[in-house]
Amino acid sequence: MVTRLLDFWDSSTPALLFTLAATAYLIWLAVVLSIIDIHTHTLPNRYVLPAYPIAGALLLAAALAAGMPMYAAVALGGAVAMGALYWLLWVLYPAGMGFGDVKLAGVLGLFLGFLGWQHVLVGVAAGFVVGGLWGITLIATRRGTAKTAIPFGPSMLAGTLATMLLVPVA
Repeated sequence: MVTRLLDFWDSSTPALLFTLAATAYLIWLAVVLSIIDIHTHTLPNRYVLPAYPIAGALLLAAALAAGMPMYAAVALGGAVAMGALYWLLWVLYPAGMGFGDVKLAGVLGLFLGFLGWQHVLVGVAAGFVVGGLWGITLIATRRGTAKTAIPFGPSMLAGTLATMLLVPVA
């Protein structure tokens, strides 16, 4: 996202502002949902579902302001792809993932797709890596076992934010 922001800095102030607003919204959403998921193991619809139109509108506005409607198309594709992948994982093993994670995946796919397909792939993988590291840390510190249920939303959000921050746009 940093690379995309720098591109917009040079080319389109409105696109920059819409992208900054979308990013700020994602950061706020990540904090709120992570706190809730850690404490309750749920991702409430009252936060996740409105994120679709809010993020979608901000990212669409950024893409149009930049004169790059393809960014919006790939963002939509990213949302569908991530949502479908997580839905499939949920169908195959519902005890391993909550449906809130499935709903959140589509939102995160919007943001990652806005940056490109590479970001969607890296972001999905990063979420699982963060979740695995969290699980290993719980086991290593004797705060959990291999059977301990951990909230996956914070891992998904951390993987997405790390990807947006660290992976340059091609």
